[in-house]
Amino acid sequence: MNDAPRAGGEKREVVIPVDSIALDGDLAIPKEPKGIVLFAHGSGSSRLSRRNRFVADALCRGGLATLLFDLLIEQEEIVDSRTRHLRFDIGLLASRLVAATDWITRQPYAEGLNLGYFGASTGAAAALQAATERPNLVAAVVSRGGRPDLAAAALPNVRAATLLIVGGNDATVLELNSRALDILQVHKKLEVVPGATHLFEEPGALEEVARLARDWFLEHL
Repeated sequence: MNDAPRAGGEKREVVIPVDSIALDGDLAIPKEPKGIVLFAHGSGSSRLSRRNRFVADALCRGGLATLLFDLLIEQEEIVDSRTRHLRFDIGLLASRLVAATDWITRQPYAEGLNLGYFGASTGAAAALQAATERPNLVAAVVSRGGRPDLAAAALPNVRAATLLIVGGNDATVLELNSRALDILQVHKKLEVVPGATHLFEEPGALEEVARLARDWFLEHL
């Protein structure tokens, strides 16, 4: 794989080594990137998540490089489809995100760029926990319909500027995020998208998520 020049816009597939396994990813680098955002998908999803790819495209148009990657390998996904256990193993998912963070910081195109995490559902918990393990690298976190309660012990230690985005009609998750906001000790904000449910499937809802995320990352990266 040839490394893309930082000045060139490019999309390509990557392979991220993690211990004895390899995780597949999709990397997009716009011209003169302003930062890099790593995505942590939610329960039962993958790097092919339609909603995350929609947000990633919006971030890329805004000048941010993006990395979407699978948190589980194929064999693990098969097991998880039956047990639904690994998708809630936040420690495992966070460790994979940390490994991807360390990997991307060693790439030439990442030199001098700040990093951010975009987490959805359970992936948001993994992002928040991973951010505490790389506080000097991760400058911002955005959560979409996230479950920050699954990373409750890590919340007081988060140092990255954190934006929580929740649908106005997603009552249970909204309550969980409101509680998490009180625990976070950093620059933080809770944005409620009116009329949106958990998956932000309503007209214009996902566009609003993408806009909020883009503006947050551009401000803090």
